[in-house]
Amino acid sequence: MSTITIALSKGRIFEETLPLLAAAGIVPQEDPETSRKLIIPTNRDNVRVVIVRASDVPTYVQYGAADLGVAGKDVLFEHGGEGLYQPLDLNIAKCRMMVAVPAGFDYDNAVRQGARLKVATKYLKVAREHFAAKGVHVDLIKLYGSMELAPLAGLADAIVDLVSSGGTLKANNLVAVEEIMAISSRLVVNQAALKLKREALEPIIGAIAGAVKE
Repeated sequence: MSTITIALSKGRIFEETLPLLAAAGIVPQEDPETSRKLIIPTNRDNVRVVIVRASDVPTYVQYGAADLGVAGKDVLFEHGGEGLYQPLDLNIAKCRMMVAVPAGFDYDNAVRQGARLKVATKYLKVAREHFAAKGVHVDLIKLYGSMELAPLAGLADAIVDLVSSGGTLKANNLVAVEEIMAISSRLVVNQAALKLKREALEPIIGAIAGAVKE
């Protein structure tokens, strides 16, 4: 019996994927928040979960180190989606990709007057395409940590980041001025695995699809 490996990231995606896995009869035996293990067994001998960084999920699935994974649309957009089959929008871990600026910064006017904006983000591809489509000149600054600090410290005029409640923006005196795209997490499947392990994978994908809330 072939082993099925599912790539998940810790935190919100893991928590919100649990009910979907349960619908497919899959229950991880340990909590990644408390376990030090990076490969977590499940109640099924032939299914295991690997815990990877969110941005690495598509890569693990693309190269066949995982058969299935759950990744946000933001991560998939940056990755490019090569070698991945994306059969399902799981409608979980929802948020929005937004442009945000310090309160009081006249974003519309700056854009209209052709100002060259400094924009901090970890989503370079998303930001580049968004501003190019608007004809706005930007200098993109790649950051890995808290985006909100960049405008406060004078590093950038604006940020492109994920926003769920908006509480962090508000706490740092920033305001969202433009929505780029709605984000949710998707099921991704290795294309070769779908052919070679079809009998094992199809029931899992079908059960997850049946459990997805519209």
